[in-house]
Amino acid sequence: MENLPPGYRFYPTEEELISFYLSNKLQGTRQDLDRVIPELYIYEFSPSDLPEFAGEPSRMDTEQWFFFIPRQEREVRGGRPNRLTTSGYWKATGSPGYVYSSQNRIIGMKRTMVFYQGRAPTGRKTEWKMNEYRAIEGEASSSSGAVPKV
Repeated sequence: MENLPPGYRFYPTEEELISFYLSNKLQGTRQDLDRVIPELYIYEFSPSDLPEFAGEPSRMDTEQWFFFIPRQEREVRGGRPNRLTTSGYWKATGSPGYVYSSQNRIIGMKRTMVFYQGRAPTGRKTEWKMNEYRAIEGEASSSSGAVPKV
């Protein structure tokens, strides 16, 4: 991937992000995914610092980058994730939405977040936005059409 052709763009669909990239990452079946989407605890950085850590195909893109973010211990136990960074915080906006497969099955959840400079509640909203995707356990690789309880 080091010698990508001019104009190459990495634009996976939401279904591809969940059913291929995230599912394989969670199952540990594809070790080469870190070259495409690196694992990075993004909350240790300001949004403007993130492009330098992007994977090979998205490093050239000026608008979007992809990262796998390890789950925090408190999040694994059912708590809320800490989205504070050194210069601000990521705040969820709106309601989470479902991500559907091409067979119209729910395979994941999507949450949009906006970066605020400073500390809550006096933080200043910025132009930085992030979409957080989460696979629904068993659905990303399952053929069942069950609707998750949310």
